[in-house]
Amino acid sequence: MRIAYFDCFSGISGDMLAGALLDAGLDFGDLEKEIEKLGLPGVTISASRVVKQNIASTSFKVKYPEQKHHRGLDDLVQLVENTSLDEAMKKKAKEIFSKIAVAEARIHNMPVEKVHFHEIGAVDTVVDVVAALTGFRMLGIEKVWCSPLNVGSGFVTFSHGKFPVPAPATAEILKGVPVYSAGSDGELVTPTGAAVITALADGFGDMPPMVTGAIGYGAGTKDFEQPNVLRIFVGEAGQGQSATTIDVVETNIDDMNPQFFDHVIDMLYREGALEVFMTNIQMKKNRPGIRLTVLSGPGAGTKDRLLKILFRETTTIGVRIRRESREVLARESITVTTPLGDVNAKVSWFAGEIVNIKPEYEELKRIALEKNMPLRLVADEIARSIGEFAKSPG
Repeated sequence: MRIAYFDCFSGISGDMLAGALLDAGLDFGDLEKEIEKLGLPGVTISASRVVKQNIASTSFKVKYPEQKHHRGLDDLVQLVENTSLDEAMKKKAKEIFSKIAVAEARIHNMPVEKVHFHEIGAVDTVVDVVAALTGFRMLGIEKVWCSPLNVGSGFVTFSHGKFPVPAPATAEILKGVPVYSAGSDGELVTPTGAAVITALADGFGDMPPMVTGAIGYGAGTKDFEQPNVLRIFVGEAGQGQSATTIDVVETNIDDMNPQFFDHVIDMLYREGALEVFMTNIQMKKNRPGIRLTVLSGPGAGTKDRLLKILFRETTTIGVRIRRESREVLARESITVTTPLGDVNAKVSWFAGEIVNIKPEYEELKRIALEKNMPLRLVADEIARSIGEFAKSPG
């Protein structure tokens, strides 16, 4: 599996992200063709090699005519819809723009449709988002991991006034994401950078095991004590364990029809829950109850969607949330040839060694029905075949 890891020791912005992807191998000509699909008159892009604190990197720039008005979310949605970009890219771009607009609306206490501001209205923001999505697609990146984000410190001044770093909209977008402040007096994470990485990252934490094929450095505009660059590693997922952070959401329920849990759990999985399970507990007045536990990866709004389901679909009036570390073995699906036919199985590694191969349960049921055999005998036969497969060279 082709994966990418973003090392945000100096934050992240839209232009840094585009520059890093170009530095990692994204073809500039291919990117130009995608940007042209936006149909923005007078807009041109450029990329150049620069050096930031002795690190060679790629600087991405967008040139465009002076804008006389700021666009709102509806304007950007319509702009994207009217392009020839593929549907998946349109959907993700609209999600990113919506993240920024919703954050600004919350900060300024106004309806989303009334939000008009520089960050979402700027042409370069639109181009940066499309450039990032193009880079992920062109480089074949299937999964994205990201380090904790260095947000910077101090104050930043823009059209609304002077605000602390991270800017309020940025802080809103980064809720549920690991962040820290070190090394720089200035803004390191922009709303665009925050929106893109939270929409695309599958997890935040340490660098996962991987075989690196390319490394890209995207240059920021300002100069700080540390190299103001975004570093991206692109390569194949390694055979080892991966550490990520997750949110654990729990609630105790003793007054709901137990038949409804099936529906609730289905909805939670559809909205991105990693795991959902129930535990029998004893509650006040010795009433039997259920502790419903939901595991959610941080970012991309997953936790918020899961909370919405819990509050709308269950009788709970409160939940507990805590952050935990999750260690996951590298794994992939394979096909194993057995005397009963080909079987899909999952193989897991630890430190380069196969530690588990497990057939899919649905596969065992399928074979049992096709062969008119007891399920337990099918499981025994498949287990023997998988054991021989694991011992075979290569």
